[in-house]
Amino acid sequence: MLLEILALPVEDKIFYAVLVFSWTVYIWEAYLAYRQRKIYSATMHVPTELGKIMDSETFEKSRLYQLDKSNFGFWSGLYSEAEGTLILLLGGIPFLWKVSGILTARFGFGAEYEISQSLVFLMLATLFSALTGLPWSLYSTFVIEEKHGFNQQTVGFFLKDALKKFAVTQCILLPVTSLLLYIIKIGGDYFFIYAWLFTLVVSLILVTIYADYIAPLFDKFTPLPDGELKSAIESMSKSIYFPLTKIYVVEGSKRSSHSNAYFYGFFKNKRIVLFDTLLEDYSPLNKSGEKEPGTGEENEAAGNESKSKPKNKKQGCSNPEVLAVLGHELGHWKLGHTVKNIVISQMNSFLCFFLFAVLIGRKELFIAFGFHDTQPTLIGLMIIFQFIFSPYNELLSFCLTVLSRRFEFQADAFARNMGRSSELYSALIKLNKDNLGFPVADWLFSMWHYSHPPLLERLRALTGPKQD
Repeated sequence: MLLEILALPVEDKIFYAVLVFSWTVYIWEAYLAYRQRKIYSATMHVPTELGKIMDSETFEKSRLYQLDKSNFGFWSGLYSEAEGTLILLLGGIPFLWKVSGILTARFGFGAEYEISQSLVFLMLATLFSALTGLPWSLYSTFVIEEKHGFNQQTVGFFLKDALKKFAVTQCILLPVTSLLLYIIKIGGDYFFIYAWLFTLVVSLILVTIYADYIAPLFDKFTPLPDGELKSAIESMSKSIYFPLTKIYVVEGSKRSSHSNAYFYGFFKNKRIVLFDTLLEDYSPLNKSGEKEPGTGEENEAAGNESKSKPKNKKQGCSNPEVLAVLGHELGHWKLGHTVKNIVISQMNSFLCFFLFAVLIGRKELFIAFGFHDTQPTLIGLMIIFQFIFSPYNELLSFCLTVLSRRFEFQADAFARNMGRSSELYSALIKLNKDNLGFPVADWLFSMWHYSHPPLLERLRALTGPKQD
């Protein structure tokens, strides 16, 4: 058998190596998920060390929620892997490329218009992905999230939202891809430098405009009203010289009762965004019998799209706890975590484009995936970045997960040094409860997947001796 494999042409070795590695990764992930599912199934009662943190009712709810999510993840992951394998074995990629060529030819664009054909291919591929993923997304939202009290959407709202996301994605993806392909075409021997610089500029622009122009297409952003919380946030920002310009509250409750907070912006123009579900005094889900924010026609229209009946009472954090959570987030900024992540991301991007430049001329890579007579640049990007770099991407992902956990501990310590240890302690417990996080994890699953440390580890760090 080994001699037969060694005797295969190079392109066949590449193809089967990609398939074997893909299934190896899937089996590894399935094994880790199995270990964690055993924890969900076997841990029926609150462990002694969690007795003062979580009541038995919440513990059981979180256990069942995570168990349902894990079972769903197994089947959706199996489908995704099987679908990807069939696409490769049946020549789905070259078939879709030919279909794209036929469509562009009908509009008078021949084979020499490779970029036009690439854009049609990309649009068809993303449409296929959206359609095949839709049933899984519907089940996740309207069965699992609905069952456990998180979903706040109707099917009509969900579908309109999905169409809007697809349209916005195409409006961004197609122009950016066309310019990237054009730069690669005309860039000469050093095209990888120009391609990297282009993607860097695009990523910085998207980060800058996302919350101002893209996110409001889907969610309502309103300035945080004047009051105690706003004044306290501004005061805390000034104390560490964070250049805060605006504070927004996003109406996340119309989709889900999960909560979040983040900041964005560059240089002297920083903004903070708080989900309404994070704020105990602001979340519509805490106001029994009241309508969601907005008046008149806005509320009437929203009533047909988003469920108005509260499901989780008194969720979210008090003002001091919100400040502690923001202290953690501001710690990421003050300690340079955001800049470090950007630097790592761009170093990786440059390396990948450099290696792409080295490999793009290898005809056997294209033959391995069914392209015998042509070597489209977009297909080359797909083959090299998605398939050939798979082992490297897995290793990088693990390293970034380890680094992320280290950053989270450091940000917690920063909030603690600001005198907000007890408030962050209680906020972490509340957020874990509101989001039905399960506080017991298999060590191997946690090590591989948890970008944030498990709850108990964070709580121990907050109450233990201070770290330098």
